Amino acid sequence: MALQDAILAAISNGEASGYDMAKAFDVTVSNFWAASPQQLYRELDKMEAAGLIEARAVHQQKRPNKRLFSLTDSGRAALHDFTIRTPKPTAIRDELLVQVESMELGDAASITANVHDKLEASKTKLKSYEQTRSRLLEGRGERDYLAEADHLGPYLTLVRGIAFEEENIRWCEFVLATLADRTANSSRQSATIGPRSGRLAARPSPDDLPVRRR
Repeated sequence: MALQDAILAAISNGEASGYDMAKAFDVTVSNFWAASPQQLYRELDKMEAAGLIEARAVHQQKRPNKRLFSLTDSGRAALHDFTIRTPKPTAIRDELLVQVESMELGDAASITANVHDKLEASKTKLKSYEQTRSRLLEGRGERDYLAEADHLGPYLTLVRGIAFEEENIRWCEFVLATLADRTANSSRQSATIGPRSGRLAARPSPDDLPVRRR
C-alpha cells in the first residue's frame, strides 16, 4: 500500500487540513500506516497536483488560514480501485526482534532496556487508542455503535491497533520476565562458585583429610 492510498482512506472520513492529517496519522491512522509530517505534506501536494484531492481555503481570525482537503471524483475512483486489489501479505520488519534474536552475542543490558522502552511505548499508544475508542463510543455499547455508526472503518482498524499493542505488551513482559529469571538463576549459580578459582567449590577427597593417629 502506498502512502497515497492511506491518505485517500483517511480523507474519505471527511475533509481535513494538513495539520489534521498529521495528527490523525499519529493517533488513528497509525493503526495501519506510519508517515512523518514531512512525508505527508509532500504527498498531499502531489495528490492535489494529480487531481485526486482538492483544497478549500478557510480564513481564521488570530490564527493562520488553513486549507481543508477533500476527495475529488478521481480520488474516490482511485480509492475504490485500491480496495479491489488483493493486499500484499503482512511482513514483519522489526529491529528489536533482530536484537533479541542476537542477544547471545549482543549487549544483553542494552537489549533489555530497548524491550522495556518498547513496553512503555506500547502502553502509551494503547492508552491513546483506548481514549479514542471511548470518544467514538460516547457511552454506547460496542454492539450499538457498530449498528448505528456511519463510518465503520475507523473503529474496526482501531480495534486492530488495540489488539496489536496489547500483544506487544504481553510479548515485552514475557521477554523481560524471562531475562529476569535467567539473571536470577545465574546469580544463584555464581553463589556456589569458588571466589578465586572460578570453579564450583569441591568437597575434599579422602586423601586430603588429615590422618588420625591412634
